Amino acid sequence: MRIRIIGSCGSGKSTLAKELSDNYGIPSYELDNLIWDRSAENLRYPESFRDESFQSIVSSEAWIIEGVQCKDWTIKSIQEADLIFVLNPNVFIRDYRIIKRFVLSRTGLQPWNYKQSFKDLCKMIVKWNHQYNIGAAIDVINENNKTAMITKNKKQVIQLIEHQLEAGVSESEKNVRINQGLSKEEVRC
Repeated sequence: MRIRIIGSCGSGKSTLAKELSDNYGIPSYELDNLIWDRSAENLRYPESFRDESFQSIVSSEAWIIEGVQCKDWTIKSIQEADLIFVLNPNVFIRDYRIIKRFVLSRTGLQPWNYKQSFKDLCKMIVKWNHQYNIGAAIDVINENNKTAMITKNKKQVIQLIEHQLEAGVSESEKNVRINQGLSKEEVRC
């Protein structure tokens, strides 16, 4: 199974990806870890490294890929995904999660794969949360003739996956759109 998870900072992408990976034995990948060299502060990997690593992941049999990115270099993950989930919890819930993660990681109470600065925290809240354009992600999904489940919580995602695994549904039935009646404009952050 190939699963793509999209959403703004603090939407629960990493938590959901880890839970699905642990429950179903599917390898999970954060797109940020293909972009940023975590051994140095604010150092990007070369695009060639990013692209080669990404192609290797996407060409494998099963994966969970999560990230805010819905750009040209990530399109293949949307095209190849069996299931696409767009996480869109309330903006203030996301703010809380971002701040909580920052405090816990800075105090050493929770390990994180990089050390955030206060500047990074502000950027995550403003640019990658409040200004995140979920409509652009929906456009990319639609342009590639794919469907996605847009949800405010991970419970719906887990229920859908469990139902499909138990029922052994066909590939065409896997692409389910539960859009809660929201248009692109209504789900904009």
